[in-house]
Amino acid sequence: MKSIYKITLLVCITILVSSCHDNSKPNYQYMPNMYEPVSYNTYSQSDAFKNGKEGQLPVEGTINRGFEPYQYENTPAGYELAKLNLKSPLDSLSNDSEKGKALFEIYCAICHGNAGDGKGKLVTQGKYLGVPNYKDRPITEGSIFHVQTYGLNAMGSYANQLNAHERWLVSSYVLELKSKL
Repeated sequence: MKSIYKITLLVCITILVSSCHDNSKPNYQYMPNMYEPVSYNTYSQSDAFKNGKEGQLPVEGTINRGFEPYQYENTPAGYELAKLNLKSPLDSLSNDSEKGKALFEIYCAICHGNAGDGKGKLVTQGKYLGVPNYKDRPITEGSIFHVQTYGLNAMGSYANQLNAHERWLVSSYVLELKSKL
């Protein structure tokens, strides 16, 4: 007898719950903006910006976080000034020759060779010609840093791959290679 009451109760609850749903009148939503968000088109005007502009520019004079300004221009005159005046800020404790060697082998040795003799893998395979030997070049740490920052001739800039500290490490390692040649 108890089981008949339980079954009847369950059937009544099921009928009651299922009868509350009406497809022609959907339920109320607690926060409708979460379910049906306001969509914005790309580059459209928005009230979030001043005067309904499409976006805002950064304040004049701001620089990116972690960016270190470089005072020499990408010109032959800037190269000569960097060659004469630019000195490494690294002291003997922060100058890690092993890290400089590792970075040189990753980014530079493919063209310049592991010894700095201008006979890297791309040169020996005939892909690039005219890669200079460090022994024949009057280079300083400032000129090496400048060339890594801006690039020179067929060599592109490595400023996006190496931060300023890493470029100084590579510059000091290139001078070590030059002294060995």
